[in-house]
Amino acid sequence: MEENKEFAHGKGYRVLVADDDAGVRAAISLLLRRFDYAVELVTKADEVIERLHSQTYDVLLLDMNYGSGTSGEDGLELLRKVKVLQPRTPVILFTAWGTISLAVEGMRLGAFDFITKPWDNRILLERIETAIALHKSEENPSQDSVGMAGIVGDSEALQSVLRIAERVAPTQASVLILGESGTGKELIAKLIHEHSRRAKAPFVKVNLGGMSPLLFESEMFGHKRGAFTDAYNDREGRITMANKGTIFLDEIGDLDLSCQVKLLRVLQDQQYEILGDSRPQKADVRVISATNADLAQMVATHRFREDLLYRINLITLTLPPLRDRREDIEKLAEYFVSLSCKETRYTTLRIAASARHVLMSYPWPGNVRELKNCIERAVLLCDSDSIDGTLIQLALSQSRSFNQSENKTAATGTLDRMEEEAIRSCLKRHNGNLTRVAEELGISRAALYRRMEKYGIQQNETLRQ
Repeated sequence: MEENKEFAHGKGYRVLVADDDAGVRAAISLLLRRFDYAVELVTKADEVIERLHSQTYDVLLLDMNYGSGTSGEDGLELLRKVKVLQPRTPVILFTAWGTISLAVEGMRLGAFDFITKPWDNRILLERIETAIALHKSEENPSQDSVGMAGIVGDSEALQSVLRIAERVAPTQASVLILGESGTGKELIAKLIHEHSRRAKAPFVKVNLGGMSPLLFESEMFGHKRGAFTDAYNDREGRITMANKGTIFLDEIGDLDLSCQVKLLRVLQDQQYEILGDSRPQKADVRVISATNADLAQMVATHRFREDLLYRINLITLTLPPLRDRREDIEKLAEYFVSLSCKETRYTTLRIAASARHVLMSYPWPGNVRELKNCIERAVLLCDSDSIDGTLIQLALSQSRSFNQSENKTAATGTLDRMEEEAIRSCLKRHNGNLTRVAEELGISRAALYRRMEKYGIQQNETLRQ
């Protein structure tokens, strides 16, 4: 292990280690002191409480079991007491695969993370460093302007997300990005990567929503020639491609349960096996995931593993829909006009007041992606020096039946009414085909279902009109 290259020195940060195994205490102490951490060792839960009454620490490493018991309940009870005495101090739990469910319960009670025994020194150092870095950033949040250039918008809803992203980017923390389709989840993931210590290494995107469970291992881990029928050549997996860099797991909410188990093993142990090769490989990657699904609800209905959720969402960022950051619409439109003009014209077009009115009135169910497509289409259709409201309506109508009558609704009705009429119009035009309706609206089927339920729209009602 190269101390100066892979990990920052501990800088005297104080770590309290609680474990009744003398061998575990000695190994961790030697490791952390080599990286300049100030380590204190205790053997009993009561000793932890005594120390916390008089001293503070930067991170706590707590075993789940003390004495002869192996249930882990004494570790959970200790955690409860610790969070009362020092609620903001990050706690990392030691556990084994047989007690992963207890570790997940510990995360619910406020633990920062958990490490399985026997541990990998690199993983342990990474988790400790991440815990301290995030804790310190929370204690001293930056009040300066966000330094993550590349995202257009000044709204507080967006800037609050960027401030968190800026703080977590230099760490190794796993990040879960939530948000509707078209809000810019991949762009945020790329920005986090570009502002991390892994910026010079690859950023590899994996669309889990479009991946067959039968091909999951081959796609993610790779395979050797002859590993299965039709494996005529070696194949490099996505994790290997992302080595030393970042892997972006898009649409993770669509991942099959059988694949979730395999992914969890990799994220926990940071090891994987190439199909056809039994030798374990190191998975030195940072994981950023994204979804527009409600993972908490999926956990409740047993469609998503709770332990996997805790592993991927050490930090959660929720991107606001465009309708909740309407003050950014005009600035985004100008930005997209400039980009499109550079690709297709010699001069930049002006956005007329009538066009701005339409842009601000429309609900943008497809969010920023839909706005970008609309502006690109308007630039191509424009035959003068400015884009007016009629041209914006025409650009929208080509993708989602936003015509003159709907524009009148925009002037007199509510945004919800506009959205409802757009959905009903698409349903009628596509004879109730929800897949085609969702594609035209630029939203997921799940988002379409939610909107239909909100407005009391039945799938086949438009067919009877």
